[in-house]
Amino acid sequence: MAEFTLPKNSKVNGKGKAYKAPEGATHVKTFKIYRWSPDDSENPRMDSYELDLDSCGPMVLDALIKIKNEVDPTLTFRRSCREGICGSCSMNIDGSNTLACTKPIDEVKGAVAITPLPHMEVVKDLVPDFKHFYAQYASIKPWLQTVSTTPSGKERIQSPEDREKLDGLYECILCACCSTGCPSYWWNSDKFLGPAILLQAYRWLADSRDEMTGERLDELEDPFRLYRCHTIMNCANVCPKGLNPAKAIGEIKKMMVERQL
Repeated sequence: MAEFTLPKNSKVNGKGKAYKAPEGATHVKTFKIYRWSPDDSENPRMDSYELDLDSCGPMVLDALIKIKNEVDPTLTFRRSCREGICGSCSMNIDGSNTLACTKPIDEVKGAVAITPLPHMEVVKDLVPDFKHFYAQYASIKPWLQTVSTTPSGKERIQSPEDREKLDGLYECILCACCSTGCPSYWWNSDKFLGPAILLQAYRWLADSRDEMTGERLDELEDPFRLYRCHTIMNCANVCPKGLNPAKAIGEIKKMMVERQL
């Protein structure tokens, strides 16, 4: 029987710090947040913060900002647009990958548990290391590739029907919620591109203006880069934009078969 254990220095220490709500607070919510710093030799811990929601915005990101500004300035996390567009504040909240800026606090019953995206190395606290993820994205050459020329100053025209084929693809914000929620990616992230990158790959395969379809498919024709997807559907379940990477992966596989006919 196989037995798997975490490295000793990655196991969460049960002795986290606790921060109480101000006196007189009547609408209190507890946030249990993963804390780890590379600057010391301590194991990760889960710190507990009590907030008065009467003086806090409605989203989890509002709570994190309030904690950093008013309670514990050492808390580290990424954020930018606060509108579900940039993907910066992706993390695991209440056991599911999502965006902190679009996750309502009142959707979580009891204490709100917040940890970094799973499977990625942690830079500090809630900040994961995206270097490998971005390298995989660069590997699929996410830009329009052509060999033909157009008259100087002319655009490459696309019909409304062909443009509609990109709906559900271009909206991806590269938050990595889907890839880090995929068991196949957990096991094979060194070779399997994962749902987010494959969705992006299909976005260019589906673009009528791109002229490198054959070359793009050749790059994906590999037992691991594409075919580790087993349609578990975690990717579609957690996508904060409501996209379906598994469907896009299925379309790529279909193109692989059709070009052999």
